[in-house]
Amino acid sequence: MPFRRPATLHRTHGRGLMAARNAPTGRQRRLATELRRMREQAGISIQEAASMLGADRTMISNIEAGRTTVSEDRVRQLACHYKCPNEALVDALADMAASRRTKHWWTEYRGKLPDGHLDVSELEHYAKRIRTAQTVHVPGLLQTEDYARSIFDLSVPSLPRLDVELRVAHRMSRQTVLTREDGPPYVGIVHEAALRIAFGGRDTARRQLEHLAEVTAHPNITLRVIPFSADAFHGAGQSVLYAEGPVPELDTVQLDTAFGAHFIDAATPLTNYRSLLNLMEESALSPVKSRDLIRSIARTL
Repeated sequence: MPFRRPATLHRTHGRGLMAARNAPTGRQRRLATELRRMREQAGISIQEAASMLGADRTMISNIEAGRTTVSEDRVRQLACHYKCPNEALVDALADMAASRRTKHWWTEYRGKLPDGHLDVSELEHYAKRIRTAQTVHVPGLLQTEDYARSIFDLSVPSLPRLDVELRVAHRMSRQTVLTREDGPPYVGIVHEAALRIAFGGRDTARRQLEHLAEVTAHPNITLRVIPFSADAFHGAGQSVLYAEGPVPELDTVQLDTAFGAHFIDAATPLTNYRSLLNLMEESALSPVKSRDLIRSIARTL
């Protein structure tokens, strides 16, 4: 299955505080959240933070709510005032602020797809490592076009044909994150049930399995299957995407729900999801045995 290339990138430039946005991206909201956490951990009130900058409290409130974008210089200034000792975190947050000037391929879908779809694309693009666990579906970044279409065709309520095709095109474009020159390491954990459910019919399911066997030849892509013989296992029934940031404090978990994407960034849940994925990997076959099982199932279709 060919991977599609993203749209041409272009940049806009600016310094300091920018105009407020009606719909900040997930990455901008995360930056805002981390700046608030940094201030609270320093024991500094919003009013005190504003006084340090010679500004009013509304500016700090807008920054921490993601209503106002902030420059990398401002991020470092705030971190200095808050006496943050974590230099790696400060550098990563400054990079997040700088990245707002880059317009990526997924922005062409803004207003056409729910914002959660775009936030997932953004999360994957900037991840340093991606781990996912699926028990019913093949992971989205490894799906063929026909397989993805068959899943979207089962949405409740039913989606108009144009909306289905937009979602399929968006999902195919997401896959370029794994084949670009600096693509992040990817580890997919899939239960055998997901390999045997014939979404789209036997031909589509067989082609999907053949595609899995092919793409896992990429050096940065690892797929591990939890076989039926493993019996009970941790995380049964859960669908998890774990995106590692440049520092552990900026890791993010994304969960699929019937109402769209849900993002988690609090420290304790992140620790628990890391442990969960580790336990699921312990139940899975090795990458080589997983590929052999995938090919074996494909031959039966």
